[in-house]
Amino acid sequence: MTFRELHDQGPRPLLLPNAWDVSSALAFVEAGFPAVGTTSFGVGAAAGFPDGGRATQEATRALVQRLASLPVYVTADIEDGYSDDPEQVADFTELLGADGINLEDSTAGKLVSPDTHAAKVRAVKRRSPDVFLNARVDTYWLGQQATLAETLRRATAYVDAGADGIFAPGVTEPQDLRELAARLPVPVNVLVVPGLSLDELGRLGIRRVSTGSLPYRRAIDAAVSAAEAVRAGNPAPDATPYPRMQRRLVDFEESVRR
Repeated sequence: MTFRELHDQGPRPLLLPNAWDVSSALAFVEAGFPAVGTTSFGVGAAAGFPDGGRATQEATRALVQRLASLPVYVTADIEDGYSDDPEQVADFTELLGADGINLEDSTAGKLVSPDTHAAKVRAVKRRSPDVFLNARVDTYWLGQQATLAETLRRATAYVDAGADGIFAPGVTEPQDLRELAARLPVPVNVLVVPGLSLDELGRLGIRRVSTGSLPYRRAIDAAVSAAEAVRAGNPAPDATPYPRMQRRLVDFEESVRR
């Protein structure tokens, strides 16, 4: 089954967990997920950088290429492509080697024109036609031109340019989600929506749900809670045993060498 076909299997959307390093990706693979994404927030935060400032380019490249030996599909969050030049975005994608990418239509926290983003989509698909390009529409996410009409206008322009999917983070109202899914001829992707299960999102027509930075943020909370529990004299929380995690990494290193 191809990565593209995973979006069309059964009534439930594809749940895509987003990793920020090799160990988190290995844990998702062991849990049985058929595809793993990267999270630009998690990758950047782990290195001490805020999200969205084109600071994750080299870390994302290194992570994706490190994960190439995994027996699952890998899709990368590449922010805005790390360039205003469509051909440079196409260069980066072509050399990245990922099965898919997320490409957002904002730079430095501001929406760019749909024509500008469509040019990037067109350049990437011309050079890497087999890469699943998920065009991200940041209207609701940034609270800029956050109407369904504008979101659909932008999404349609990106589909016309060759996008394989549309990612609309921040859209949470069931009627809006249903309308997006009904009006667009490609799979619609959203972030986890509080109060709506995967089954409910599937009934609205959503075909992919991303965890985004949620697992990374939750992992940081869990790390602090573990340290606080020990400081308070409480029992240490359960965790994956060291030998098991070490074995994952040893097996992974061996697979990379093969």
